[in-house]
Amino acid sequence: MFKPSLERAAYLRNFVFGVEDSLVSTVGLLSGIALAGLASRAIFLTGLILIVVEAFSMAVGSFLSEASAADYLKGREVTPRGATTDGLIMFFSYLISGLIPLLPYLLLPVSLAFRVSVILSLIALFLLGWLGSRLAGLHSFHQAWRMALLGGLAILVGILVGRLGQNFKI
Repeated sequence: MFKPSLERAAYLRNFVFGVEDSLVSTVGLLSGIALAGLASRAIFLTGLILIVVEAFSMAVGSFLSEASAADYLKGREVTPRGATTDGLIMFFSYLISGLIPLLPYLLLPVSLAFRVSVILSLIALFLLGWLGSRLAGLHSFHQAWRMALLGGLAILVGILVGRLGQNFKI
């Protein structure tokens, strides 16, 4: 594998955070609004807006936090080269992985898309946990199951809020 370093750890951190947050936030939002009864076009457009805006926001947040941490560790302002890479990793990991729960709403009826979106997201979370453990040099499925379970709990929150939203007449 790779030799561990702070720089590579930051890249892995931003990749895992971007993918996990995108999958959970996107499937949670989509599930919630699908259960609230919105049409598939509205669900897809809402999801697309979420993914693009959040990918950019997460990238900026990653850049600023990594640059601030580097400045702190060095005791002076440093060049933002590493923080720029961290931000780009965050942006693309969030943007691309957000398509996993979103695409079923473009291709399938809402009731089926809801189920497929959740299942694909749980599978992606499991694979993310497995990949993260492999990149860290670990050979355990423990991280994969932990990622799927905790991400699944966050998805469940979105589903429960969507079910509660069905009771509101707006």
